Amino acid sequence: MIHPLALPRVAIARLAPLLLLLTSALPLHAQTTPTQALYARSLAATCANCHGTDGRAVAGQAMVSLAGMPEAYFIEQMKAFRDGKRPATVMHQLAKGYSDEQIAALAAYFAAQPK
Repeated sequence: MIHPLALPRVAIARLAPLLLLLTSALPLHAQTTPTQALYARSLAATCANCHGTDGRAVAGQAMVSLAGMPEAYFIEQMKAFRDGKRPATVMHQLAKGYSDEQIAALAAYFAAQPK
């Protein structure tokens, strides 16, 4: 008879190769902790009203699509909005609400999204 406390170890041992395969296939941004990934996704959700779900703007709209945008470019543009160096209708006001760390998290999230 298997000891009841050994059952989770047996199950984990049997699932380990599958879990390794699944996690190695994930994009880089998904290899952060679940809390970090959820935090980045929730930050990105604040952009959805204008830039579309996961940064994919609606085709034919004037709004820029953020999905697949290079991280460095995203960071540069957000800081330019925040510092008033890039003119905008509302982005200069919205960007002021984000820290450098939040902008970096958004940049990584959107860069990892398919266009």
